[in-house]
Amino acid sequence: MKRALLVLALCSLCAGQSSWPTFNGDYSGKRFSALTQINKSNVRDLQMQWAFQTNVLSGQGLKSTPLLVDGILYFTEPDDIWAVDARSGRQHWHYHYRQSEGLHIGQRGLGMWHDHLYFETPDAHLLSLDARTGEVQWDVVLADVKLGYWATMAPLIIRNHVIVGVSGDFTDLHGFINSYDPETGKLEWHWSSLPKPGEPGSETWPAHSDAIEHGGGMTWLTGTYDPQLNLLYWGTANPNPVLSGASRPGANLYTCSIVALNPDSGKLVWYFQASPHDTHDWDAVQTPVLVDAPFQGKERKLLVQASRNGYFFVLDRTSGKNLLSVPFDSINWSKGVDEKGQPVGDPAKYPNPAGTLVMPDAIGATNWMAPSFSPQTGLLYVDTQTSYGLYYDLSEGKPEGFAGRDLFVWSNSSLKAIEYQTGKIRWQHDLGPGENWASVLSTAGGLVFTADNHGNILALNDATGATLWHAYGGGPAKGPPITYELDGRQYVLVGSQEVLYCFALPR
Repeated sequence: MKRALLVLALCSLCAGQSSWPTFNGDYSGKRFSALTQINKSNVRDLQMQWAFQTNVLSGQGLKSTPLLVDGILYFTEPDDIWAVDARSGRQHWHYHYRQSEGLHIGQRGLGMWHDHLYFETPDAHLLSLDARTGEVQWDVVLADVKLGYWATMAPLIIRNHVIVGVSGDFTDLHGFINSYDPETGKLEWHWSSLPKPGEPGSETWPAHSDAIEHGGGMTWLTGTYDPQLNLLYWGTANPNPVLSGASRPGANLYTCSIVALNPDSGKLVWYFQASPHDTHDWDAVQTPVLVDAPFQGKERKLLVQASRNGYFFVLDRTSGKNLLSVPFDSINWSKGVDEKGQPVGDPAKYPNPAGTLVMPDAIGATNWMAPSFSPQTGLLYVDTQTSYGLYYDLSEGKPEGFAGRDLFVWSNSSLKAIEYQTGKIRWQHDLGPGENWASVLSTAGGLVFTADNHGNILALNDATGATLWHAYGGGPAKGPPITYELDGRQYVLVGSQEVLYCFALPR
């Protein structure tokens, strides 16, 4: 195991042949595999090899990305962790956290360092467990659950740093990113999404007001990392009060932003704000995918994000300079972008007491679902929805909670293939009416794996979006697909409802 983890620490973490050692497979967030045994010509023969039933009826289903190291799979639900043999699906051990407070809306997975696993709990604790036995080694409190904090994300391990974010949407909660010592659980550094008075960014909140104290900027999802630049990239969520901006005029940094931090100190290096002065609950925590590729005739180190507000962004990840900002879905809330490439909201589309019809709805054009980028096609594959929502501002000057509400009107989901150089949609594959919570995996075999709204797990042609294979999973598949190779055989893994399914070609 230590050999596998040493590779994780020393290289750029390309998704390995026999491992998936971190949340996105590697540090880049591409969720792309170089495996080709399963490909366009034979994927029609894919068959189920085993199915693991968690027997946990949370109502949320499996949402975690399994880790695979040395033939063992590690995956989670909000209060549970399993270690399962990747060849047979047989359980090695199961850990159950005490039934805890906090919202049990899902749990995205684990971090791993040598023989240690790291797990965030619904009541905002961080646990270290022995990966061999599931025994708890230490338990630290990230934030006070009684204030409304909870946690859902998979920790990110960078050298000897266990880096975590936090969740919560109640008034007066401040988002943050923390780094902990993997052996002791000692706090190494703390970065707050909200600046203190007098710090850079505080000028984007109203002066002589306590507006900034009402919080926001949660850090829901796992970030990405560039080992060469030694920069950590993370998305932050919306400001409070949600759906009402009257009490907080200004851009409200560093909410709804992509930030680049030094992982050794937690110092902010640069930021880009995806939704200045957000009033629609459109956080910017979607995966900041790292791509090394030509852009406008020049080789560049890029960061691309399909953001919840409906915009596709391309940034130079060395500096944060914006290179491209274009909608990837139907929107009606923006007047365009400013000189920084940041969207400019239309006040006519702000929530109001009578209700405002806006595209997209509060779920957004995409959400927490993991995208995938294929270096072979130059396409970012994203599960999206075209939608309308009615937004109401009910604050009456009282900065409390959501300060309003949103009502779903209509939506339809599709998988979109976005050209990274232009933001144009190369193709899209209809996934059915309503919201889609599937994630995406692309492979060098020319395949894209995802799921539709009818309970089907899909393999699509990465160049055209045509369906090449499907299997019924019993309900919506919310577990991000992964692939790996053991003993010369490639497997594809997908979580649907409470079941983890494993597929492979016939022997």
